[in-house]
Amino acid sequence: MKRRYSSFSDQKHQRHKLRWIILSVLVFFLFYTSITSLFFSMRVLDNDTMAPNLLNGDRFLFSSYSFYSLVPALVQDTNIPRGSVVLVNIFRGEDPGIFLRVLDGTVRFFTAQQLSIIEQNENIYVKRLIGLPGDEISMVNFIIRVRERGGNFSLTEFEMSEYEYILDIPQVPALWDATLPFSGNMDPIILGEDEYFVISDDRSNTNDSRTWGPISMANISGRVLFRYWPPGRIGSP
Repeated sequence: MKRRYSSFSDQKHQRHKLRWIILSVLVFFLFYTSITSLFFSMRVLDNDTMAPNLLNGDRFLFSSYSFYSLVPALVQDTNIPRGSVVLVNIFRGEDPGIFLRVLDGTVRFFTAQQLSIIEQNENIYVKRLIGLPGDEISMVNFIIRVRERGGNFSLTEFEMSEYEYILDIPQVPALWDATLPFSGNMDPIILGEDEYFVISDDRSNTNDSRTWGPISMANISGRVLFRYWPPGRIGSP
């Protein structure tokens, strides 16, 4: 059987075609990571602090406020509806810049969102935003009550929220009265001009504004848009 050899020009054409394919894939990937780093982010929830609405292992697409941080005037106009699920970086420092954000998006992509070069997992939290600047916030039996700035009366968080959700209310001992920590009751506080109140849906978890205090807009990295995993719960959370 005779061997068939490609001509030099054919081999050169094949190498040229392969280089263009590799270059096209690289350009597309850099474009993808740039878009996701500036405007979107994908996250996996690694705890049950938002149960029963969001569960450990759920994966979400978040809008990213990184773009807004590049234009400070836009941050002031960012409007987050009450009841939104947001991504909170409670110890957020200086913005790492576009290059590191793109590189971080690449690392997250190839590690299925498990590794990051600019953020530590223990600093990132998924919480529900309940209070906006100017609100009066209080808690009775683990239910938040909100009185808007200038309002005459307060309403429950469910009445104020633009989203439907349920809570995981812990059972506290009968003798655990309002004077003890984490009793489920909280005296009214009034949020300042750049203060937001975020809280867990599992009210037995206290890594939220009940312990941190109100957070600023700079600590809110994004808002959840879509749950894409697991298949049985795909859709808006």
